[in-house]
Amino acid sequence: MPFTIDFLDDGRILEWEATADGAVATEREDYTPRFYVGARDPGEDIDLTALQSVYDQHPDVVATEMVTQRPGFRRDEETVLAVDVVHVDRVTPLARQARQLSDYPVGNLACFNVDFSREFRYCLENGVDPTPASELSTLRLGVPVTETSNDVYGELSVAGETVTGSPTELLSVVQAALEAHDPDVLVCSTSEIVPTLYEMATAAGVDDFSLSRLPDVDYQQLASRSTYASYGRVGHSPARYNVPGRAIIDESNTFFYGETNLEGVLDLVSRSKKPVQELAWASIGNVLTAIQICEAHDRGVLVPWNSWRHEFYKSMATLHDADRGGFIFAPEVGFHENVHELDFSSLYPNIICTQNVSPDVIRCECHRDRDDVPGLGYAICDDRGYLVDVLQPIIDARDEIKAAIRRENERDDPDEERLAELEGRSGALKWILVACFGYQGFSNAKFGRIECHEAINAFAREILLTAKQRLEAGGWRVVHGIVDSIWVTPDPGVDNEDCEDLERVATDITEEVEIRLEHEAHYDWVAFVPQRESDAGALTKYFGKVAVDGGFKVRGIEARQRSTPPFIEAVQRECLEVLDETRSPDAVICQLKAAIASLHSGEVAPDQLVERNRVSKPLEGYTQNTQNVAALKRARDQELSVHPGQDIEYVVVDDQKSSRDRVALAHEEVEEYDPEYYETQLVRAVESILSPKGWDRTDIRRELADTTTRRLRDFC
Repeated sequence: MPFTIDFLDDGRILEWEATADGAVATEREDYTPRFYVGARDPGEDIDLTALQSVYDQHPDVVATEMVTQRPGFRRDEETVLAVDVVHVDRVTPLARQARQLSDYPVGNLACFNVDFSREFRYCLENGVDPTPASELSTLRLGVPVTETSNDVYGELSVAGETVTGSPTELLSVVQAALEAHDPDVLVCSTSEIVPTLYEMATAAGVDDFSLSRLPDVDYQQLASRSTYASYGRVGHSPARYNVPGRAIIDESNTFFYGETNLEGVLDLVSRSKKPVQELAWASIGNVLTAIQICEAHDRGVLVPWNSWRHEFYKSMATLHDADRGGFIFAPEVGFHENVHELDFSSLYPNIICTQNVSPDVIRCECHRDRDDVPGLGYAICDDRGYLVDVLQPIIDARDEIKAAIRRENERDDPDEERLAELEGRSGALKWILVACFGYQGFSNAKFGRIECHEAINAFAREILLTAKQRLEAGGWRVVHGIVDSIWVTPDPGVDNEDCEDLERVATDITEEVEIRLEHEAHYDWVAFVPQRESDAGALTKYFGKVAVDGGFKVRGIEARQRSTPPFIEAVQRECLEVLDETRSPDAVICQLKAAIASLHSGEVAPDQLVERNRVSKPLEGYTQNTQNVAALKRARDQELSVHPGQDIEYVVVDDQKSSRDRVALAHEEVEEYDPEYYETQLVRAVESILSPKGWDRTDIRRELADTTTRRLRDFC
């Protein structure tokens, strides 16, 4: 089973299999990728022979044939034109020419199985499982941020060791590490390490340097860097490179490796048929789509190039009822004692599987008079939907992995390496399950359908309302609920002995809704935070003291925000401990005063005040002199490339300035900072944990200034 497949510029295709004695390459000479052309709409009679004759004369086409395939899950088998191509890179250009090469009206033709990544396509069409048969060896190469824009590195991290010196010395160390480790996977802090090392070798006259396992091929560039926007956020995609015989994981462009580990990546490799290198740079939606494509392939269903699913007709009333989102029970702002958090296990994926919610069976014609979806009147066919077959194995696998984690933790001497492997696999599957619901409403999803998105929400609302009613009937008061979680505390109007056992109530709810309701945590207390400038509860901001281990769980506040400097986070967590011990805002203010004094006395190390923010546009695109602009100007002065979608790290030196001197970049030798600015950030962080007590910034500032406000009753 090959762990990577190389498509070389000379036309060779190599399958690389990891063995105990190193990687072995097998050359494949007879591979011809295939795409299909057919009618865009079902039942449309189109004669494809004219297009076939044109393709038969094309130099990049190996062969064509008329075959019967299902162009969609809701379509029966139809005659389509299969086109075999000389090289995987010619599939998209040839598909794009389908309309240009024919006289068919625009919109009548559709192409299928076009935009697959090349290694995934190879595995799918050849029935290849890219899961490594042996453990993969890895080697990490890294460069500090100050070196990333240099044509010649002066410092390099090789297998965890920092190396400095001349280009020849650095290249020699890298080559020695390659020979010693013979890695199957190169883990790079940035993909630009690959071309830069080769350029250094050329300039230094080092002719025998190579990262490749092939003596005659160095590296290939697979894609150029780009900037993109997704759900209102700007992202950056670095250039991608390929080194024959080795998979590359770019730490600056990998979600699953960064969020999990290599074991998590390999678990998804086995499910998606995307080899390690492709899966490492793929997004959650990309991997989920690959898993769905595998299921479609097994069912003989073609994959549309562009999504063109129309939304089913709905009355205005149905549209109103359908567009309601998930269940929300607004949190009661303040502190609550003896709180239990209950979560439905993988609620949305389990709704899909238990209710058979799938694009191919929702609002079917054969049961159109049925009202299967609560409140919407949608019918769901009795035939098993393909999405159920996609998700049920993932749900079952994650349940088994979580059970294995519990068993390992219950041992007297848990195997930490085993735990890390299980946690990585569980985390990877969690992200797929998290994305499966939202992807149904994504307009560019290959097989999504908005009616599925609406139906899942409708079932979820019904389930959460059922749970709320049963909990309240058992003597429990709901203090917050959102989507798949409910927080409850004993109802003060009910005697403790009259409260039903919570586990029994959860079991009853589980049996009724057919989705497991789990006890997530027991808190000594939980505080729900109000929205800023409002008394209403913030849906995702809370913190609490866990009853069993005595730790704190925080969500949404500064300690959980990626931009928060370490010092601010540490002070906020210290204030949480003080609040837990004393329940006194005054004691928290004393802690805050001490932190502010440390700031103004210069005792705080500048590296503890580093902020990390994402750049949303090029420097020239900004119209205001923000901190990001000042940081970008400093980066430009130092010839450091920071692209839209990437992060920039800095310390605020003087926030009153509007020039580049407002900040200092994190890697610079920072000798001073702006204590007034960071004091404001501290006050904001402390406000988050005192606001459930009714305190805001004005109250905190008043206490810091040792002033009081006299009230009328003080004189009575």
